Amino acid sequence: MTFEGFQNYARLYVVGALDPEEMEKFELAREQHGPAAQEFVDECNCRHESLTLSLKPAAKRHAIKTRLLSMVGQRHPTLLEG
Repeated sequence: MTFEGFQNYARLYVVGALDPEEMEKFELAREQHGPAAQEFVDECNCRHESLTLSLKPAAKRHAIKTRLLSMVGQRHPTLLEG
């Protein structure tokens, strides 16, 4: 795998989006590209953590569901009957 290909896999790796087969290829490429590969993975992890910390927490699922059902009930009261 080229280093550019490895970089693409690394971005997916840090967010947990590699399937087992891709993970094998990724690990082989990480060994193949040595310290530069680990440095890139570390950089991706750092950016991922920064992004994660900058996001506002989402409303709880129950609150979202309640709000959605309320909105539907206001517009179409007969849909929620029964």
